[in-house]
Amino acid sequence: MPERILVTGATGQLGRVVLERLAGERVRALSRRRHTSNAADRNGGGRGGAKDPSGGGVDWVVGDLRTGRGINTALAGADVIVHCATDYRREVEAVRTLVEAARWTGMLPHLVYVSIVGVDRVPMGYYRAKLAAEELIAGSGLPYTILRATQFHSLVRTILAGAARLPVLAVPSWRFQPVDVRDVAGRLAELALGEPAGRAPDFGGPEVRPAADLARRLLAASGRSRRVVPFRLPGKLFGAYAAGGNLAPDHADGVITFAQYLAERADPASLRYR
Repeated sequence: MPERILVTGATGQLGRVVLERLAGERVRALSRRRHTSNAADRNGGGRGGAKDPSGGGVDWVVGDLRTGRGINTALAGADVIVHCATDYRREVEAVRTLVEAARWTGMLPHLVYVSIVGVDRVPMGYYRAKLAAEELIAGSGLPYTILRATQFHSLVRTILAGAARLPVLAVPSWRFQPVDVRDVAGRLAELALGEPAGRAPDFGGPEVRPAADLARRLLAASGRSRRVVPFRLPGKLFGAYAAGGNLAPDHADGVITFAQYLAERADPASLRYR
C-alpha cells in the first residue's frame, strides 16, 4: 500500500503548495477549520473533513495542535507527517502535541519538519523556538527529517513593502536569500516520499542580495520611486544578520528569483500584490 501522508497547516501558504506537490499520493490534510466548498458539502465530511474538491483525492480533517483536539484521529494510520503548521507564540507546544500524539499511535511515523536557516545563529525569539522544536523532534524517538529554508519571498516583500510607504525607504544593511514557497514545497514533498534523513541539507533561494537591492526591485515592480537608505544598528540581532547568519549560500537550490516572484504579482498602480 502507498504511504498515507498527513500534512499539517494544509490551508497555509506552504501547506497548500505541498498538497499540490503530493498530488497522486494518499494524503490527509489537517486544518483548524472545516474545509468547505460546494464539492465538500456534497461529499459529506467524514472525520470532520471532505474529499478534496480539486479532485486530488485529499482527505480533509479538522484538528487543533494548540488544544490537541482531533489530532489523534488525524494521525490514525499516517506513515508520514509533513508539519507545515507554525505558531509564532507556541511553536514548541504545538510540536510537542504532535510528537506525543504520533508516539501514542505506536506506528512511529516519519516526521518532516520545516525550520529556518539560522535558527542556531540568529538570536530571535521565534528562531529560538524553532531550534527548540528541532531538538524536541530529534529526541522524540520518531524517524524524522528537518529541512531549514531561508526566508520566503512573501516575507521579504511584506517587510520591504511596509517600509516603502515612507518617503525614504530605510533598509537594514544586511543580505537576504529569499526562496519561493513553491521550491520549498517541492523539496518537502521529495523528503516526505524518501527515507528519514535527520537534518537535511539547508535549502536557500537562488540569489543572495543586499536588502537595498531587493527594495529597489520591489519599488521598480510597483512603479514607485523612493530613495533607499541602508542603515546599521548595534546589538547581537543586527550583528547576526549582518554576518550572514540567515543565509545558506552553499545551498542555493531554489529556482524562482525574487524578481520573477515580483513580476508574477506586481500591480503597477500600487504596492499591493495579487
